[in-house]
Amino acid sequence: MKRYITKLLLIMPLLAVLSSCQKYDDLELNPNVASENKVVPPSLLLGRVVYDIYQGGGVTDGRPGNVFEGPWDQVHRWNQFIVSNNLYYGGQNIYGWSSSATAYGILKNVNKMDEQAVKTLNQKVNAYSALAKFFRAYVFIWLTQRVGDIPMSEAGLGLDNLTPKYDSQKDVYKQCLQLLEDANTDLSQLIPLNSTISAIDGDIYYGNDLKKWQKLINTYKLRVLVSLSKRADDTSDLGIKQKFADVINNPGKYPIMANNADNMVFTFNAAYNVYPHTPKDGNNNYQNVSATYLNLTTATQDPRTFVVATPAPAELIKGKKVDDFTAYVGSDNSMGVGDLFTNSTAGKYSFTNFNRYYGSQTGPEPYIIVGYPEMCFNIAEAVNRGWISGANASTYYNAGINASLSFYGLSEGSSLTIGDLTGKTLGTVTVSISNFLKNPAVVYMGDNADGLKQILTQKYIAFFQNSGWEAFYNQRRTGYPSTFVTTGSGLNAVGKLPRRWQYPVDEQTYNTENYTKAIQSQFGGTDDLYKDLWSLK
Repeated sequence: MKRYITKLLLIMPLLAVLSSCQKYDDLELNPNVASENKVVPPSLLLGRVVYDIYQGGGVTDGRPGNVFEGPWDQVHRWNQFIVSNNLYYGGQNIYGWSSSATAYGILKNVNKMDEQAVKTLNQKVNAYSALAKFFRAYVFIWLTQRVGDIPMSEAGLGLDNLTPKYDSQKDVYKQCLQLLEDANTDLSQLIPLNSTISAIDGDIYYGNDLKKWQKLINTYKLRVLVSLSKRADDTSDLGIKQKFADVINNPGKYPIMANNADNMVFTFNAAYNVYPHTPKDGNNNYQNVSATYLNLTTATQDPRTFVVATPAPAELIKGKKVDDFTAYVGSDNSMGVGDLFTNSTAGKYSFTNFNRYYGSQTGPEPYIIVGYPEMCFNIAEAVNRGWISGANASTYYNAGINASLSFYGLSEGSSLTIGDLTGKTLGTVTVSISNFLKNPAVVYMGDNADGLKQILTQKYIAFFQNSGWEAFYNQRRTGYPSTFVTTGSGLNAVGKLPRRWQYPVDEQTYNTENYTKAIQSQFGGTDDLYKDLWSLK
């Protein structure tokens, strides 16, 4: 009897354990953790998406080949606005990139935002889904500009397709232009409504104002179309010229930016997103303003010279005054860092305006991602190229210049304090916008090659420390500004500018068959940095 009691006592705990076991799927979900069964507010995903766009593809995900796209960093050395004279403190000048990052991490969040918005609002056409179309176009164009053909139509499917096919660059642009068209159409329907489907939250750019988003989308569309200028005459199915003209000629259907207040900007704050330069930053003497930029502004007595740069110390020793444009000397991107450092320490080059750009935690201005000045120059370029009838290129050209001057707070007769590389006051200058605008090299020369050169040059100047890669992309497409350094030992080991990036590491590793086909069809089987994309041929 005692034996049976002992066995029973041993079995009972085992039965208790077994009876307490539940299937994993039956366990109660933690309400504080998002899952496939939870509806994540699309506003949270929107906040992540817009922040990632400012950071640049692959930055927050730590993907190979990622580069921060904000001000005063590597992208703007490659845009030739600043030049490092010290590898450790100033950074690399060389165009030594290889594989590109991707923006597919942004795409995942865009797709999830769209999905969760439809779940929450029970309406396929809603504000979040409309913006998702714009974000998708932005993501795919971001990558195709770097490498060429990319996965698009089968991208973002997750486990359903781990080896997506590549779409030709032409088809990528065709699909993206349609996405932008559809986003504009959806917003036109949604904006007049006063309901939950026409509202968003989490927008750090426009304070949840859909009207401004619609202007941005159409302005961005103009950027995309003008970037295809080399294919405008042999791609009738893309309708590049007609689509550009449609936007300009139908402002009711396609509203665009009206002034700087419509700029898509990232605003810095002292708590979380401080300006890249702060009063405690001691690196000003390790970076110079580039000759690519200063040779343009000093030649035309452009007052933006005084905003951006300090006079070169060696020029002041010669007796030049702070209002003498010839006292502002840029450093040469074609030189090696050793020579740049020697010349810089000898006072031969201008430094960045310390008082303006190192003066606070929040910086002197927000960072433009897509802006009104660029839009004006894009329209002027299209008119110059004959894409639009009845428009005046000179009007848009001058509007772009004045918008850029206004962005810096410049006005006729205003006074600017000039300091040295540490901020010590050297003197003051009086701004003359009128003299600048009357300069023969600035007065628009007409709808010809000289006029086009002026438009593209002024667009480059307006890109100073903003708009990501656009300065480099425009120079790659057009050859302007002519001051842009394209050869020399300071660029890299081969002494010339790359024309593209190699494909992302993950594509080479995990989508090998499609990657191999893509480089064979485009570049003869070699993932060559120095061959042109379809859009540039």
